[in-house]
Amino acid sequence: MSEVRVIDDQLERALKILKRKLAQDGTFKEIKKRRYYEKPSVKKKRKRQEAQKRRVKAMKKMGRSQRGE
Repeated sequence: MSEVRVIDDQLERALKILKRKLAQDGTFKEIKKRRYYEKPSVKKKRKRQEAQKRRVKAMKKMGRSQRGE
């Protein structure tokens, strides 16, 4: 659960911080995903694509660390 405290009536700043925290937690992405029903076949395909993205990203990161960057 994310929590933001409002100090000196800076409501806009607190709201901005809360939105940033929710975005980092993946809450907005989860809300968008659950807005409509997703067929099991589409869900499976999306999860496979997300896993592929993570693998490619990890391989790029490993490649950079091995070269000493």
